[in-house]
Amino acid sequence: MNQRTTASLLTTMALFVTTFSHAGDPADAVVDDNASTSAKVFNIKSFGAVGDGVAMETQAIQDSIDACHDAGGGVVRVPAGHFQFGTIVLKSNVTLSLDHGASLLGSADKDDYTTEGLDDPREGGPHCLIYAHGATNVAIEGLGIIDARGTAENFPRDRSRGKNRGLRPRLLRMDNCDGLSFSGVTWKRPAFWGLHLVDCKHIHFDSVKIQFRNNNFNNDGLDLDGCENVLIENCDIDSGDDAICLKSSKNPCRNIVVRRCKVSSNTAALKLGTSSRGGFIDVEVTNCYFYDCPMGAIKLQSVDGGRLENIAISRITMKDVGSPIFIRLGDRGSTFSKDEKEKPPVGTLKNIRISEIVAEVTIEDREKATRAAYKNIKAEDAPGITDKEKSKAGPIMITGIPGHYVENVRLQNVTISFPGHGTTEDAQRPVAEDTDRYPEQYFFGVLPSWGAYIRHAKNIEFVNVNLETRGPDERKQICLEDVEGFVER
Repeated sequence: MNQRTTASLLTTMALFVTTFSHAGDPADAVVDDNASTSAKVFNIKSFGAVGDGVAMETQAIQDSIDACHDAGGGVVRVPAGHFQFGTIVLKSNVTLSLDHGASLLGSADKDDYTTEGLDDPREGGPHCLIYAHGATNVAIEGLGIIDARGTAENFPRDRSRGKNRGLRPRLLRMDNCDGLSFSGVTWKRPAFWGLHLVDCKHIHFDSVKIQFRNNNFNNDGLDLDGCENVLIENCDIDSGDDAICLKSSKNPCRNIVVRRCKVSSNTAALKLGTSSRGGFIDVEVTNCYFYDCPMGAIKLQSVDGGRLENIAISRITMKDVGSPIFIRLGDRGSTFSKDEKEKPPVGTLKNIRISEIVAEVTIEDREKATRAAYKNIKAEDAPGITDKEKSKAGPIMITGIPGHYVENVRLQNVTISFPGHGTTEDAQRPVAEDTDRYPEQYFFGVLPSWGAYIRHAKNIEFVNVNLETRGPDERKQICLEDVEGFVER
């Protein structure tokens, strides 16, 4: 992303934040007399909410939102207390504001999750705890907690037919919205994906805390599908599945900035893909800390025909991570649409800049791995390091497929420490193409190099890239296969 694009995005976000306002003054509004702002404040207790953690408060919360919206906008206030609820729908010009000590608690009863009035998403089922469609100027803010309580006990995954089924609501889903602000709130325990935004524009996440780890299956943190003009800053994310995940099931993700975030995940800290039909254009990630990510840290993937171009990642410290950088151009060819019958052509992946990186790659702790619900494993008793453990803590991997190259990738001022453990046999291992397989680096197995494996690529630059091992390793530092224009200096 160039400086002009970044400056334009940040100016847009600043204007969005400062001009977010609510108007209207109907005579029948229920207004909190203790409000300290000029906006109309609708206290959910004025609409019958109790806050004892037992009563079902869905109707009271929804009535507050509806009244606020009908009044032209304002603040729906959630005071201190524990408020249990099912599916609610946010509307234009409404700020949902949680006091310190306030908890919104998702119901453990599946019957409280309605799909009436909810559009079907392109991926997964329609159920969710918080929903909005076509809304403008919506905010969720404050110092409280939104806890979906979507544990595996309350919402078990159904694998009886080999599919990832079962009624497991998302924590939040917003479609085709414009002007979204999230700040301060702590989000916990979704049954499925966490905060899922589809085809939305002008989005700001600031100082959001996400605590999803080891709760249920597929607990992504932020899933942004086909979104534009997004600023994610100062957030603390600990997710069960991908933490910051850009998707493009139809439209491209474009003009995205991530900065000053602490990110941890059982899978990836940062992922572009796997859904990649629309592509990813102009993404900047800077000054972040990625830690405790045993299945990898940075994953850039175009496998469904989209363009993945102009990505800048800088000033990243990684501690206790698996494979640090995985860049994959593939030919899975998913369409995510009943209207698109033909498999799309292979996309493009080019113009990637990764700089100022310090990383420590480690073998996943076996006891810690058992805590992840989605892995469903017991501690292994195998002597030594297993192939699966080695493959998860693999080298940098940059790979296209035959006839389709990853292009123009520059790594500069990068220092990465690897654990070692490679054997002479590992150095001779063939690497399958897996052209149309789901793109996960460890699926390729133990690679024949410990520092970087590059295949089907053009114009790859390593500038001041320092790769080292902490233990012995019999493999090569770097393997190149079908690479044109590799420069190391």
